Amino acid sequence: MLDLTTWNLSVPTDPFPTTIETPRLNNGYDSQYFRRNDDGSVTFWAPVNGSHTADARYPRSELRETQADGTLSNWYHASSDSYLSAVLTVNQVPSKNKIVIAQIHSKDEPGSNNDPLAKLQYHYLRGVGRLELLLRKRPGDADVQNILLTEHIQLNERFSYTLRITPSGKLGVSVQSSQGDHGSFYQQLSGYWSKQQLYFKAGAYIQDNYGPPNEGGRVTFYHVNTQHR
Repeated sequence: MLDLTTWNLSVPTDPFPTTIETPRLNNGYDSQYFRRNDDGSVTFWAPVNGSHTADARYPRSELRETQADGTLSNWYHASSDSYLSAVLTVNQVPSKNKIVIAQIHSKDEPGSNNDPLAKLQYHYLRGVGRLELLLRKRPGDADVQNILLTEHIQLNERFSYTLRITPSGKLGVSVQSSQGDHGSFYQQLSGYWSKQQLYFKAGAYIQDNYGPPNEGGRVTFYHVNTQHR
């Protein structure tokens, strides 16, 4: 069973998204958007016609890092060596073929525009899955780098990822599939990110909002964990 004691969950209910707070999530919450499986895994579902938050265009079924008591967790990278790791499969993609499966996000405060520092995206392109890192150089930048980490990851193929930020602001991202495909990326972050409070997210954040209700993104997580040490 996954340890969900330091997460809350956003689901794209009608007419507005619902936040499932940490205690409720850990008290057996289950729905069409978040299904608990017999093997201990959980499946996230985000339909293209789902609701979305005020500052986004697309639906999501996505975990957000918290403290064990449900308080939102926000941290400066200088405070710890911070990790997000997961093992998962992507089971279904929407027609635009893109699902964000992990984020390092910044807290909504002056200078950030409530922007993610990095997104890890599964992109199903020409019949094969790619893992792409979408990296923002500085807080508030409109443009992001799209960095290919690896490809040849099929739908329903198990793979893992790790995102890490060191206290000195070095970002490391590594991915590994069950079939041996792998990739990594390392870079020193701009000093501007040292002034931003950050947090991790994981789940199914589809990059699509048009189509029938059975179209969307489905992702199954077998493991997800954060560490700050």
